[in-house]
Amino acid sequence: MNKAITDGLLLMPPPFSGGLDVWSSEDGTPGSATYDGATNAAFVPADQDFGGCLEMVKTENTQKLRHMGETPILPGCYLRVTARVKAVSGNLPAVRIAAWAGKSGGAHVSGVLQIGPTTSLTTYGEIVEVSAIIGSGNRGGVDMVWGTEPIYGHFGLDLTGLNGGVVRIDDIQIEDITRVFHRDMMGLVDVRDYGAIGDGVADDTAAFNAADTAAFNAGQTVLVSEGTYKITSSFTFDARVRFEGTVSMADNVRLVLRRNFSLNPYIDAFGGDEVLAFKKAVQALLNFSDHESLDLDGRRIEVDGPIDMQAAVDNQTNFEIRRVIRNGQFNCVGSSNWDTDTWSSSATYNPNNPKKLTNVTNVANIAVGSLVTGNGVGREVYVNSKNVGAGEITLSQPLWGANTNQTYTFERFKYVLDFSGFNKISKLTLTDIEFQCAGHASAIMLAPLGETFHVRDCFFTKPSHRGITSIGSGCQDLQIDRCHFASDEQSLPVTDRVSICFNVNANDAKIRDSRFQRFRHTGILFGNGHMIVGNHWFQGDGVNNGPRLGGMIFTETNVKSVVTGNYIDNCSIELTNEHDAKPDFSSEFSFGGLAITGNIFTTNDVASWFKWITIRPHGPGHFIQGLSVTGNTFKALNGNIDRIEEVDDSIATLDFTRTRNVVFEGNTFNGVSQPTINPVTLDFNQSTATNAWILNVGDYLPFGGHARTVQAVTPKGPISNSGGTYVYHFPRFTANAGSNKNQVQVNWPENCKGSLMVTARVDKPV
Repeated sequence: MNKAITDGLLLMPPPFSGGLDVWSSEDGTPGSATYDGATNAAFVPADQDFGGCLEMVKTENTQKLRHMGETPILPGCYLRVTARVKAVSGNLPAVRIAAWAGKSGGAHVSGVLQIGPTTSLTTYGEIVEVSAIIGSGNRGGVDMVWGTEPIYGHFGLDLTGLNGGVVRIDDIQIEDITRVFHRDMMGLVDVRDYGAIGDGVADDTAAFNAADTAAFNAGQTVLVSEGTYKITSSFTFDARVRFEGTVSMADNVRLVLRRNFSLNPYIDAFGGDEVLAFKKAVQALLNFSDHESLDLDGRRIEVDGPIDMQAAVDNQTNFEIRRVIRNGQFNCVGSSNWDTDTWSSSATYNPNNPKKLTNVTNVANIAVGSLVTGNGVGREVYVNSKNVGAGEITLSQPLWGANTNQTYTFERFKYVLDFSGFNKISKLTLTDIEFQCAGHASAIMLAPLGETFHVRDCFFTKPSHRGITSIGSGCQDLQIDRCHFASDEQSLPVTDRVSICFNVNANDAKIRDSRFQRFRHTGILFGNGHMIVGNHWFQGDGVNNGPRLGGMIFTETNVKSVVTGNYIDNCSIELTNEHDAKPDFSSEFSFGGLAITGNIFTTNDVASWFKWITIRPHGPGHFIQGLSVTGNTFKALNGNIDRIEEVDDSIATLDFTRTRNVVFEGNTFNGVSQPTINPVTLDFNQSTATNAWILNVGDYLPFGGHARTVQAVTPKGPISNSGGTYVYHFPRFTANAGSNKNQVQVNWPENCKGSLMVTARVDKPV
């Protein structure tokens, strides 16, 4: 394309036949001397080779010839200046294209090259063509790289060498050859055209800014051509950008691709380094308001160590605006970077300061996010923060039975995405992502604080220790939807596994429509208001008549939660208070607030003593208040189990005198030796006349509780005395009868026999 046509720019200088008053013997600037009337220059109208031409005698060491017109040169434009010259007589000089670079206001631009390659004239009458290319970009073949500051030039040539020679010069040609450097001039603006060097050393930030502005204004795309471009300050491309070269920038310098914000351009920008590209893309996502989501473009990102998300976004410690990361895979490769760090340290614990360890030895070495284990420590207790100067550690949960002074073990697992460096992260969604952990890494560690962290349609494949870990209340309103968790320990007996899918320390988790496959535990949930709906979790193994462990484990006594419509396979629902620094009952809600409704419970090849629902008090005095188990299907395969529920009294038992508001009804039992029903209605036949009937309802009552309430007593047919005479008295009945208080005693005024239908309850309904 020719800018003289398309942009209305006049490039070509006039022919010498038009007069020599526009041809300077100096720099071509206004007021400089011209060749008009000069004794050493004249127009020759009929040269045999050139037609009309300029004849000039070399009288200066550098004999200059400059057109006094201001030939415009725009960023991204490349001009070729050509002159045809022949020696006529005298000394043979050398010739070169030369220019004077000007900027706005007529000032000279110093520091740019203003001469082209030199060619010596060696033979009289031989036509020699000299040329040079002038342009803004540092490109191969460009003789004078001017950058973006010059806006025009005075172009011509120089004669150098010995004086006294006579030369003839044909009309000088200036042409636009931008097309040679731009494959698609209408669509691309190359950063080199705006002064970018691309050597990895020079600061190319200003050139990137200029190229982006030009491309954006023209509706074009910026081309970062081959090279390595150093960017020293945070930069936003407002135009679309295409990378053939790469960029180099410090960790805290941000790159925002406004028009094509997704992972692939970042991978191109950073030379194929997928992890660095992901960090830079996330850095932009959390610092730029134009984009609510980062598309990973379906890419598989090879990861050989944890990604510290806060280090990637080092200017943010709190972020609470909705953002989404979607559509890709993190593939973990073997590396010592994934190795678990382990420390043992002594510390002091006081239940009155329930989330603190004090006097911690070597506290500086213990990493935030470490799992804490030791005597009296419940499951999934983590280091939430530390104060090195004070020798203190803040815990994610209290300890239920720790000694005042003891030694603890701290294990820091390594996570693909580690948000623990943030103070607070809210409203972040991860969707359609696979965490291919390959047994090397855990998947996600949440920030200490935050709300509505949402994981949906994701796969967590073979995490080494944990799927999603919360070290504080960053799990408030955690949402896990339509995700698949597959263990790396599926071939191991369940008791030998260590991996856990997720834990919750706060309220209102929503775990929905997900699948959890053969972990040690599926979820450890403190707090209340949880909704566990439509999931399938299974934890079986190949051990015949083997034990099974807890699947969903609630660690607050009164959980105000629902477990509805799930497939619960070879594991139990467990209620504990292991995250209570003072686990003995005082003035608080006790175990309950849970509705278990419409679930499928199944087992295969388990020990007969296995139970699907377990309450494990960690201190005395607790009781059940508000527990509903309705409409469920219980089925044991390859061997019966004794019953579906139990109290694990290995630490403490329940106070059955306070049981209230418990419902077990509408359930079906297959392969279960003793159904559990409350209220339970049973038929009793007394064949021998006596005035005190003892009716055993205890086998049916939940958790081995007392028969606290007799709800109804109805005769089935006639009641008769020992003589066969019908008895019409209404009996007196007594609850909590028998040594275990799980019987009902019916007393008559006389000895009698017959049949009764009795409805008894383990609780008082209100």
